[in-house]
Amino acid sequence: MLTTRVIACLDVHDGRTVKGINFVNLKDAGDPVEQAKKYSALGADEICFLDISATHEKRKAMFNIISKTAESCFVPLTVGGGVNSLQDFRDLLNSGADKVSINSSAVYNPKLIKVSSEKFGNQCVVLAIDAVENKNLPCGYEVTTHGGRNKTNIDALKWARQGTKNGAGEILLTSMNSDGTKKGYDLKLTKLISDNVSVPVIASGGAGCPKDMVEVVLKAGASAVLAASIFHYGIHSIYSVKKEMSENGILIRE
Repeated sequence: MLTTRVIACLDVHDGRTVKGINFVNLKDAGDPVEQAKKYSALGADEICFLDISATHEKRKAMFNIISKTAESCFVPLTVGGGVNSLQDFRDLLNSGADKVSINSSAVYNPKLIKVSSEKFGNQCVVLAIDAVENKNLPCGYEVTTHGGRNKTNIDALKWARQGTKNGAGEILLTSMNSDGTKKGYDLKLTKLISDNVSVPVIASGGAGCPKDMVEVVLKAGASAVLAASIFHYGIHSIYSVKKEMSENGILIRE
């Protein structure tokens, strides 16, 4: 049986870790290199580094910061933001990333999932889906791009199935309606995707306490839980999350 991973997320803007609500009203949350070093030491199973403004600003990810971050942590590092080509994949992996997350570029060029998976292996390809509620679509959720700024009218479930068929080895699923609210993950959305794809699903957006993380695993089938705010501001620790999970019968990494 696979263990459930606890992932610390670094949303990076202008070289600094930031956090907001629904990806806006951003507040500084520290230096990403120092944050990665700290979370690695405190028991995070993985670290996710997302350059949240790279795509919107039409630029590449900050490779120098990513290299320093990779050198500072001793757990797997997933990097996303501004990835548009196989060369971008190669550059990020060479900078120390273990996995590469693609979102907007995959929507506009679905072949990128397939070619990157064939070139580097599906274990390196994470399909990030930023979903918002849309009752006019069959599954009730719509894919957005550019950090939630642009709506696509693409059904989130259909897109998740297509992405995994094309070779994505994991899905990073963020509820844009819940992001930063600390009111809990969107269980309906997470269960919808988890029940209908054969790859691990990382639940993201809305974690407020360890119980939220337990709930999204037990009730919605998430393979991993990701959080930012509650860790950055010391509201809860990675240790307290793992303790709560263990007490509820969830297999964790020590």
